[in-house]
Amino acid sequence: MKLHHRIDGPAGAPLLVLGPSLGTTMEIWQPQLPALTESWRVLRYDLPGHGGSAPAAAGFTIDDLARAVLELVGDERFAVGGVSLGGAIATTVAVKAANRVRSLVLCCTSAKFGEPGPWLERAALVRGKGLAALVPTLRTRWFTPGFDGQGVFDRFVEVDAESYAACCEAIAAFDLTGRLGEITAPTLVIAGSEDPATPLDHALTLAGDIPGASLTVVPRASHLANVERPDAVTAAVLGHLRSDEPAEDPFAAGMRTRREVLGDAHVDRAVAATTDFTRDFQELITRYAWNDVWNRPGLDRRARSCVTLTALVARGQMEELAMHVRAALRNGLTREEIKEVLLQTAVYCGVPAANAAFAVARRTLADIDAEGR
Repeated sequence: MKLHHRIDGPAGAPLLVLGPSLGTTMEIWQPQLPALTESWRVLRYDLPGHGGSAPAAAGFTIDDLARAVLELVGDERFAVGGVSLGGAIATTVAVKAANRVRSLVLCCTSAKFGEPGPWLERAALVRGKGLAALVPTLRTRWFTPGFDGQGVFDRFVEVDAESYAACCEAIAAFDLTGRLGEITAPTLVIAGSEDPATPLDHALTLAGDIPGASLTVVPRASHLANVERPDAVTAAVLGHLRSDEPAEDPFAAGMRTRREVLGDAHVDRAVAATTDFTRDFQELITRYAWNDVWNRPGLDRRARSCVTLTALVARGQMEELAMHVRAALRNGLTREEIKEVLLQTAVYCGVPAANAAFAVARRTLADIDAEGR
């Protein structure tokens, strides 16, 4: 089995292999590609009969797909991940080649995708009526209501029907629940909060049974969370993969995070304003706040933004609050989520504090809108 693939990113960088979900192509990872290729050589592949891969000549298993991926990689150590079926392939690779997998990213996937019956029925439906018969159902499973994923469906109907059916049969036979404990690679499990295809309990099984795995739940996202909420998924993946990189100087790591959260313009102004009197303080907050706290793995940046907003409201630090409203947007929070955080501070920090916070946030969001015009 030969899988069509493409490699992007700097030569000599560590290798990251990413697999697509059933019915999609390597383009499913395009939203994450620019950020990932800054420091990784990213290999994306197509499933049989999908994208540029030849149609399947015969039936196959997910083990077969994992072996095909390992043939693409060669002998080097690598990180691997995938969405849905691509995640199942990545999990299988991490079991089969545990000594070579340096990191694992599992997005909206499962160790067992339910009972075989529905998958075999889907295979029969596709063979009889074609892929177009699935589109109405998949619209409600892949994305939340109101999200326009038409580009994904345009490519979906181009998939070879027999190859799609063979993938369904491979999924029907897949069950890795008894082998998750064999995975030794640091693992990130990502779940869409509204995913009906691989619900949260599937992610909890993965995160609970893979030693040391961490779980990130992406709010208001369905099965293709990396397409629907690309910023949140990109931030989670980058944060996880950085833990696999050589240790960075604490000040440099803190400055990088500070720039990613606050933006270059803000940090450049702060650096330009630094004097001999304030230099030690600037180095302290960069090293300890932005590296030792913000770069800890226990919370993602969205959660840290929620905590920070609440703490600033409680202490009445409104100038800092304006800065961190901007930071929260950069960290993937929506305006609606920022509003919900401020509403909750009215209960726990007091109505006057929340009233002042809403005024600051309103002005800040209006300034952001004006800057975009």
